[in-house]
Amino acid sequence: MQTKDKLQDATHDLRFLLDHGYKKKGALTFVANRYLLDKRQRNFLARSVFSKAKSEERKRKIIKIAEIKNKHLFVDGYNVLISVESICANDRESIVLCDDGVLRDLNAVFGKYKFSNMTKNALNQIISIIKDHDPSNVTFFFDRQVSFSAKLANLTQEIMSEYKLEGDVNLSKIVDFELTKAANDIEGIVATSDSVMIDKVRKIVDIPFYILNDR
Repeated sequence: MQTKDKLQDATHDLRFLLDHGYKKKGALTFVANRYLLDKRQRNFLARSVFSKAKSEERKRKIIKIAEIKNKHLFVDGYNVLISVESICANDRESIVLCDDGVLRDLNAVFGKYKFSNMTKNALNQIISIIKDHDPSNVTFFFDRQVSFSAKLANLTQEIMSEYKLEGDVNLSKIVDFELTKAANDIEGIVATSDSVMIDKVRKIVDIPFYILNDR
């Protein structure tokens, strides 16, 4: 079986199981083992395939970027940045439009991050497109425990100042909790593609989607 056909069949089978109520973890393990998928293929299924009900529920939360005007925007920093870096690097194979309507990056970063020649470029594109749509305030959240977070937070704050973008940058040990609480307390909008976060907030905007379209 060709690799592409194998992955398509695995995707179909996983969706079928999820639509019939099977838990994601067990269903994914079963399907991945059945088709002898490698680590990247398993990651693709984990990040992109969801039940129809879950996908529709999340899609209802996605707003157009124009709707951030005069609203407080909360940015899931590493989540958005890593996707935009892949877009800037033309690493299109890593960017996937998922069942639930958002772009995700298969280049997962777990506790480590390295500055590259794409870092500043990606931050400029993120902050520029946010500025163009005129939110009332912007708060970036970065995981404190990830490498170089303080340096990245300072760079983000510098670029925000250059664009005269109102807001601040937070370093947090529990980004998921603090960001979702802050956003829900004031009915803010969250820029993220993180599945757990999407399920906890009211509205999200997919900034990498718009940057990719612009390119």
